Amino acid sequence: MKEFDLIGRYFSNSGHRRKDVVIGIGDDCAVTTVPENQQLAVTTDTLVAGVHFLKDAPAKSVAYKTVAVNLSDLAAMGAEPAWISLSLSLPEVDEAWLDDFVSGLYELTQYYSVQLIGGDTVKGPMAFTITAQGFIPPGSELTRSGAKPGDWLYVTGTLGDAGAGLDILQNKLSVNGEAKDVLVNRHYFPTPRVAVGTAIRRIATSCIDISDGLISDLGHILKASNCGANVHVERLPLSRALTSAVTPEQAIEYALSAGDDYELIFTVSEEQRGSLETSLASTNVKATCIGQLTGHNGTLSLLKDNEKYTPTNKSGYEHAF
Repeated sequence: MKEFDLIGRYFSNSGHRRKDVVIGIGDDCAVTTVPENQQLAVTTDTLVAGVHFLKDAPAKSVAYKTVAVNLSDLAAMGAEPAWISLSLSLPEVDEAWLDDFVSGLYELTQYYSVQLIGGDTVKGPMAFTITAQGFIPPGSELTRSGAKPGDWLYVTGTLGDAGAGLDILQNKLSVNGEAKDVLVNRHYFPTPRVAVGTAIRRIATSCIDISDGLISDLGHILKASNCGANVHVERLPLSRALTSAVTPEQAIEYALSAGDDYELIFTVSEEQRGSLETSLASTNVKATCIGQLTGHNGTLSLLKDNEKYTPTNKSGYEHAF
């Protein structure tokens, strides 16, 4: 199948359509309209087979994750996603595989009202690059550098599930039944917390998404904000699937160091804590307070029942299989 035949069959006339896209796929460039009184947020991520996803991962999950990780970056900035561009590198054209791939792609873009507006296709090792763009009202963008000592530290959802799911797929962890399905699906199909990002953008003082594990990604906030943090590991939100599959200590280790959860870590001042619950009410996502920021620049102190806790993995997750 030739390049333009592939584009025409799978990408030109499918997916969500937005009124702010003047020209989409089919010309040398896409043309879009940025709404008045909005800033444009832009992010790009590349996912490579064998590095960012398993080589035998289902095609639908590969597409879903490729989009989700980019939308998660927008969510961490408080942006509302609008458009994506997709570049595909494939060793060969497998039509059945591509059918499943576009199914996952359009399932997620339709849900978040995002339009595919362009990209590229090449023959080569399997890899996918997405550039995602979204809108933020001026002055309301979330960053890593706005936290202050005394701010409270929150995390959305549950932690460690995706890492356990990966270990199951790699035969490093033996789990059966419903818990196995839940954990594997959390690895294959992460949920970008877009609604939370927009809900907290005038409340949170800093934010980042968890791609490389809580320890690693929280460290970016601490470095950028010149703060330290006390994290109480017994407060980490853990799913029933994870706690039924591993020991309590293993669950804490997954929550601290495993990657690919794509939950949000954010900080809130004491004055805004009362507004947080109201702001999150419409998202149906729970946020758990796991600690507080300190003035000890860059120092992360892990505590368990107010005693020092030393994790097995102190550096977080690295994307390599």
